[in-house]
Amino acid sequence: METETATRWLTEDEQCTWRTHLEVNKLLMHQLEKDLQPFGLTNNDYEILVNLSESTDRRMRMSDLAAATLQSKSRLSHQITRMENSGLVRREHCESDRRGLYAVLTDEGVATMQKVAPHHVASVRRHFIDLLEPEALAELRASLKPVAEHLRGSRGKL
Repeated sequence: METETATRWLTEDEQCTWRTHLEVNKLLMHQLEKDLQPFGLTNNDYEILVNLSESTDRRMRMSDLAAATLQSKSRLSHQITRMENSGLVRREHCESDRRGLYAVLTDEGVATMQKVAPHHVASVRRHFIDLLEPEALAELRASLKPVAEHLRGSRGKL
């Protein structure tokens, strides 16, 4: 039999920190998305392009790409279809697994990354990195690391 425990409500400081985190995350993602719009890309598009550009042979199995981008296989499939129509990626069959598919970055996708990446990095700097002192960045990274590790460990348990 389970025993109930009292809810540990957030203190005023904890709630302020939590809500500031939520606001910064939403506002920053909105701004980064807005800064990608002139290139015809979304944050999801850019994340896929980054993952593929950093992968061996500029390709990833669709299931691995879905896991890396925290998207369902169905949602990723629709996203890849849109990106295929734009010429940024293509699908290839997996020789070792007839049911498996790869998402592959095209030459046009590489050219797009080369054009967009400097603008995206400038946006990240302007709206986040350059607003914090190096010591604050180090503290933030150290503070967020256990949260990231916990959530990565929980992914398979959800």
